[in-house]
Amino acid sequence: MTAAPPAAVVVGLDVGTTAAKAVAFGVGGPWRVAAVREYPLLQPVPGHAVQEPDVVVAAAMEALAACVAQTQGARVLAVSLSAAMHGLIGLDRAGSPVTSLVTWADARAEGEARSLHTSRLAAEVHRISGTPAHPMSPLAKLLWFARHEPDTSAAVRWWAGLKDYLLLRLTGTLATELSSASATGLLDLATGDWHPGIVEFAGIRRSQLPDVLPTTAVLGLTDEVARTMGLPLGTPVVTGAADGPLGNLGTGAMAVGTVGLSLGTSGAVRTVVPRPAPDPETGLFCYALTADHWVVGGAVSNGASVVRWAGTTLDARPWSDEALLALAGDVPAGSDGLVMLPFLLPERVPLWSPHLSGAYLGLRREHSRGHLVRAAVEGVCLQLAGIVDRLDRLAPVTCIRATGGALGAPLWRTTLAAVLNRPMVVGSAAEGSALGAAALGLYALGQADRLEDAGDLLIDPLGEQPIEPADPGVVATYAEMRHRIPVLVEALAGAWPSRG
Repeated sequence: MTAAPPAAVVVGLDVGTTAAKAVAFGVGGPWRVAAVREYPLLQPVPGHAVQEPDVVVAAAMEALAACVAQTQGARVLAVSLSAAMHGLIGLDRAGSPVTSLVTWADARAEGEARSLHTSRLAAEVHRISGTPAHPMSPLAKLLWFARHEPDTSAAVRWWAGLKDYLLLRLTGTLATELSSASATGLLDLATGDWHPGIVEFAGIRRSQLPDVLPTTAVLGLTDEVARTMGLPLGTPVVTGAADGPLGNLGTGAMAVGTVGLSLGTSGAVRTVVPRPAPDPETGLFCYALTADHWVVGGAVSNGASVVRWAGTTLDARPWSDEALLALAGDVPAGSDGLVMLPFLLPERVPLWSPHLSGAYLGLRREHSRGHLVRAAVEGVCLQLAGIVDRLDRLAPVTCIRATGGALGAPLWRTTLAAVLNRPMVVGSAAEGSALGAAALGLYALGQADRLEDAGDLLIDPLGEQPIEPADPGVVATYAEMRHRIPVLVEALAGAWPSRG
């Protein structure tokens, strides 16, 4: 933005699956500057999806420094953190990585997750921890290390998440916070601390896990990092929360009946409740935002990444997302009968079946590349609609507040709006989690009396974009498809019962 900088800003640092974004928001008015640094999601062997922790942290630091350099002398009140959930890193006694960052997308623990289901422990772990049994879960990953790499496990002094390692590098303190901890499968939601029985079952000791701090806890940058960033010594660092719950805060999806939807590499739909509400019967997760704000919802592993996959797989020449979406935009809604079940990565909702493979159904000779891409976009949107349907059973969903990089593309916006067929508002920028982190940071510093009001101090609500109602014929097409998708998913699950 070109307006004069404000007197003070708060920085939301959001470290996601493929990029770190630092955004400085002006306090008291609509002003912001941002910097982004990307990094790869590595797949060294089939089923593994990892990153080098120091590469990710270096990118986050570069983004933060670049963002601070654009603040034109405004006072930085705090840096508040957001990070992707479910990652696991083993650290040695010096705090250096022993393992790669095993990300949420890693499927190596499929057998361990399946064993939780066959032993009937999955529902109990879900009830206690709020985290469904799935390879994404750090609990399943710990079981995998104990079984397949015992020597590595023996060399680990600390088991940490991405946010925990980021905090260590920024502040010198190894700690986690309630939100990220609630997504590990190891936390007792009733006590807010690690569950002794689950920790023992995972084959580790309580002393190998960081202390659980509130999401509003305030630490300080180390002197070395502060100087590198160009920030005053001791600049406050708010521990913040996981990126999913912060997406609700960033989009203003905090009221009953309003759900927050995020769509980037993956996707999720969430609603806020005042206390933990884990329910294995619905298959929905329950994660913390603060001790008084919890999110219930579901996630899909396969979001806008399906288009990038199409660009690198369907032709020897790589296609850009923009070019592929332009082709898909010329295809009618419903893709002329072509349906994609977009399970390219181990899927979560609806079945929490990591072995379930993706498929194109109804493929005919007349279908073009544009049909394949449009069906992929529609497949993702239909999966997200299934989560909205489940949340509808808890409380009628009256409004969707959406964020995420994918929604910068018109085809994603219009398809999602038509599939959901509810009032939908898209934020003016793809910065929902970063904005949520900044708002939580203001609240932690006492700059806002209520968490729900903190975001209003940072943005101009008039910048939001209501999505116009879709053509009734398109809505009807997608309504019919929504009824067919569960049947197709069940049939596919029966055709691919297991990978062994």
